[in-house]
Amino acid sequence: MKLYIAEKPSLGRAIAEVLPGPMQRGDGFIKLANGDCVSWCIGHLLEQAEPHVYDPEFKSWRMQHLPIIPEQWKLKPKANTKKQLAVLKKLVADADSLVHAGDPDREGQLLVDQVISYLKVSAKRRAQVERLLINDLNPAAVQQALTRLDKNTSYVPLSSSALARSRADWLYGINMTRAYTIQGRKVGYDGVLSVGRVQTPVLGLVVRRCEEIENFVSKPFYEVLAHLKTQQSEQFTATWQPSEACQPYMDEAGRVLVKKLAETVVDRITDKPASVQSASRKNKKQSQPLPYSLSILQIDAGRRYGMSAQDVLSCCQTLYERHKLITYPRSDCRFLPEEHYSQSGAVLDAIAQNDNNFTKLVENADRKIRTAAWNDKKITAHHAIIPTTRKLDTQRLSAQERQVYALVARQYLAQFYPVHEYADTRVEVLIESGLFVANAKTILKVGWKVLFNSDKGKGNVESTLPDLKKGQALHCEKGELLEKNTTPPAYFTDATLLAAMTGIARYVTSKEIRKILKDTDGLGTEATRAGIIELLFRRGFMVRQGKQIHDTDAGRGLIRSLPEAATHPDMTAHWEATLEQISQREASYNDFMDPLLTRLRELVAGSATNSVSALQGVKAVKTAKKKPYFKKKTTFKKKSVRKKTAKKKK
Repeated sequence: MKLYIAEKPSLGRAIAEVLPGPMQRGDGFIKLANGDCVSWCIGHLLEQAEPHVYDPEFKSWRMQHLPIIPEQWKLKPKANTKKQLAVLKKLVADADSLVHAGDPDREGQLLVDQVISYLKVSAKRRAQVERLLINDLNPAAVQQALTRLDKNTSYVPLSSSALARSRADWLYGINMTRAYTIQGRKVGYDGVLSVGRVQTPVLGLVVRRCEEIENFVSKPFYEVLAHLKTQQSEQFTATWQPSEACQPYMDEAGRVLVKKLAETVVDRITDKPASVQSASRKNKKQSQPLPYSLSILQIDAGRRYGMSAQDVLSCCQTLYERHKLITYPRSDCRFLPEEHYSQSGAVLDAIAQNDNNFTKLVENADRKIRTAAWNDKKITAHHAIIPTTRKLDTQRLSAQERQVYALVARQYLAQFYPVHEYADTRVEVLIESGLFVANAKTILKVGWKVLFNSDKGKGNVESTLPDLKKGQALHCEKGELLEKNTTPPAYFTDATLLAAMTGIARYVTSKEIRKILKDTDGLGTEATRAGIIELLFRRGFMVRQGKQIHDTDAGRGLIRSLPEAATHPDMTAHWEATLEQISQREASYNDFMDPLLTRLRELVAGSATNSVSALQGVKAVKTAKKKPYFKKKTTFKKKSVRKKTAKKKK
């Protein structure tokens, strides 16, 4: 008997549907006509054992126990999935061969590998396990995947990467949380101070942004416009470009801060002759946007519809598993296999039938266009998120599910529209030895942007300038002084916080790590980012005020109490880079774990000397799920959220 082990029931059913029938459904498995069997996990069947499993003394949180580092790692069955683990245990024992059908990412790889190992499958049998990679639950795609079974041993590095990350999360989270919770109790914070290798730097981003806004002092700055006229009475406006001589009167952003200087320029250029120093026009092309990865989809849905990252992920999972309208959603890739191009016609037909808003747009698409999206060299374990060939009345979907499907469909449809073409015109004008610049953008061919015409900020706004030539005489009718004020950065929203996590290189303090991060996926993974953001809300370290994300007293107190290194993304981003190297066979498990353990010992030792006075007087947050972390019952009180007008604590 061949046993297929899927990651979840929906995937198991999709596999069974294309294998020899008739099927015989059992409790936790499906028997096929040829005697083979399909079963599944229910997500993670196993979890890391808690500290007290290694030593009962660890039930009490004491500094002398830290850091807790297991010599032999232990897994235990999750309480709510023990029944399914028992089903798999019997089936694995009876099977002649095994097929690993976990999701096509490193977490999916580890999830099934751990079950196989936990059930004590022999090394010889493990070496013969096959790997089935499925990105699309529709029958044709599943059937095709079944013809391409690979050796599971080829994915050992992917599993090792996930294992290292799982253990790192446990080590860092358990030890740092215990260390700082113990210190917090000393100043009266009667709650759990949760610390994580990803969640804490994310909280640090939010806290520092809130502090920057609160401490921001607006300053006036000045711009000068020149209102110009040609000899043919054509009019346009150019903006003053301050010279190096003006540097002492400007800020680091190049803004003029001295009003008198700007007023002098206005007086000098009013009713004065001018001449064109240079005039250039460059025709440019903008390629079609690539199909979505999960993070880019979450960011777009957040900006467009105000959806949280978790809302988008939930919609994607439903569209993938229940409705089979999109491909595997937890993807960090924006490219497609070249062979998928042959299915593009069927995908476009499905889009047209599923959503009436796309019917005409699909008709106008050029199906012969082949963009850079189809590129085998850019594919990893999974490809970009795209619609499937399934046809379904989308009125059966929820409003949010329809919105997410439409985003995915439109991004795919853009691959079959021409490139966007436009002309950039730049004119430099001299007035009384001062340089003024005017820019204009003219659309030559709308191309794929016709699909986004209703969107703001898509670059569809045109501006025009007269046809000017170098040396042409002009007249400055008047100068105009514009007085503006510097503005603070915006509070994070779900969309911008997610964007910050994916583009985390902008926030790191180390130039070396910034270079490393250019080719990595940022802070966290596609599959975990939404959950991390929601976790910080649940733990009361952040709150939403409308679309804005604000820190709380507890969140700010925690960040102020931790060592600087633990609150910045540098460390955890470097970890993610090394984990990716493990996946690519460029580093080993020990290359990641050995430095981690050394650093962890230093951080735990340092916690005893770090001041946690920022938490003094801060009330503990009441969490949704409360567990007695101490022998003495912990009292959770209502969270205290600082008002926008609150003054910075001394």
